[in-house]
Amino acid sequence: MTREELNNYIGEKEPNICQISVLKDGKEIYSGEWNGYLRTDCTHVMSATKSVVALLVGIAIDKGMMGGVDDKVLSYFPDYQVKRGEKTIYDITVKHLLTMRAPYKGIGDPWSKVCSSENWTKSSLDFLGGRRGITDKFDYRTVCLHVLSGILYQATGLNTVDFANQYLFEPLGIPAHENFYAKSAEEHKHFTIDKGPKGNVWFADRQGLGTPGYGLCMSATDMARIGQLCLQNGTWDGKQIVSQRWIEEMTTPREVDSRYFRGMHYGYLWWIVHPGQRIYAAIGNSGNVIYVNPDTNVVAGVTSYFKPTVFDRVDFIEEVLLPSIL
Repeated sequence: MTREELNNYIGEKEPNICQISVLKDGKEIYSGEWNGYLRTDCTHVMSATKSVVALLVGIAIDKGMMGGVDDKVLSYFPDYQVKRGEKTIYDITVKHLLTMRAPYKGIGDPWSKVCSSENWTKSSLDFLGGRRGITDKFDYRTVCLHVLSGILYQATGLNTVDFANQYLFEPLGIPAHENFYAKSAEEHKHFTIDKGPKGNVWFADRQGLGTPGYGLCMSATDMARIGQLCLQNGTWDGKQIVSQRWIEEMTTPREVDSRYFRGMHYGYLWWIVHPGQRIYAAIGNSGNVIYVNPDTNVVAGVTSYFKPTVFDRVDFIEEVLLPSIL
């Protein structure tokens, strides 16, 4: 498939793709934009946000701002009033949050209760725990993951976007981001499903803490840089941004129920696409992906506007995109 044929294929068969950036051996070998997007425009990358937050946690641990993944969650919130009769929450660790194995009360994300509250961190903590205890069962959550942003703030004294700008985005040459605040539930929904380009923003709660489960807006070029940092074991321009130990720990595969997750495993907020090959990816709804293949030294960043139930974007990367350009 020629470059022109590939571009046309993407426009016809993958119509919600906005940008692509592919790196091989650290050099960009393919890029493109569709749907009126410019190279520097940003898209809401949905749950790919989680994987960026995993890097922020690693940086905070590396710098001694956080103790480690075995820290108890409540150690960061000494003033939090545990609900009467609740015992499980005392044993929940940062690692439980990073691996999506924290226990919660109820089923599914309590969006309306958390997002309408005055303090999203406290509201999310209220859902942590429960009578079932710690079962180590994989339970994928998004809004309740806001506890991680609260932990980062308590540990570093910086809100999410400021910490990311200083310790991750600026060293990688990614434009500085700002908080985005929604004034209403309608504006919140519009931010999530709007198909148009966005600026360098991160959705934030009333306290200025960026949502760790979604809400980050990036370009495909920025996403590829994040992937390249991981591929280079945490180094960038000769500087260690995040430790190699953290990258290895973050991408160690942990088995989940393959009936629901296409046979993938999970690391620390990263999907391990092919555990045997250690190919891993940040994956967000609508087909937003940071794809990293250490064996071939290839990274791909793909941004996409809102289109629910796009589950095969990694297949497209592996079966169409990369074979066409490598």
